[in-house]
Amino acid sequence: MMRSTPARRIGLATAAVMILIAGAACGSTGTEPTAGHSMPPTPASASPTPAAEKPANRDDVAFAAMMIPHHEQAVWMSDTLLAKQGLDPEVKALAEQIRAAQQPEIDTMKRWLEEWGTPPDHSQMDHGDDGGGMMTPEEMRELRDETDAGQAQRQFLEAMIKHHQGAVRMAQAEVEQGKNAEAIALARTIIATQQEEIATMEGILDRL
Repeated sequence: MMRSTPARRIGLATAAVMILIAGAACGSTGTEPTAGHSMPPTPASASPTPAAEKPANRDDVAFAAMMIPHHEQAVWMSDTLLAKQGLDPEVKALAEQIRAAQQPEIDTMKRWLEEWGTPPDHSQMDHGDDGGGMMTPEEMRELRDETDAGQAQRQFLEAMIKHHQGAVRMAQAEVEQGKNAEAIALARTIIATQQEEIATMEGILDRL
């Protein structure tokens, strides 16, 4: 076993002091999400807030703020279709899968916005030229009022493919520009999951 020498003890003590000084300096930056820090700020308090532990930039905030209503519409679309009778079993299972996956993601993103202390900035909520693939109010009414199950599920699949394509583009932008590790991880999950579901829906449409 190695004996601790005076020089070694001084070195360790110096390192500890420098860590404390660095922590205090970083803590003075606050907990507001910024895009300029290369490393997340370390708060001086013993109990850091969730926002300080999970820094986010404007792209992370915009991603969550836009994806929440986008996901909410997908859940609405799924609920609306599932309320109809005579659905193809594979279409029904897909709608249930989408609803089950996206509602927890909505809850997670809402929590992030609360933790970041950044309510949605509606000036940032631009889903792109195609509206992020979201259904128009008229298309939503048509899906809701359609009484023929075969026609309703075709409307659902065609609309959901565009909807997913929009979500994938939004998620790809978050991967490229975001800072928050959890938000980027969710974006990667959305890309993988929804690309797979797009392929499934295109296959179902081919056989219907």
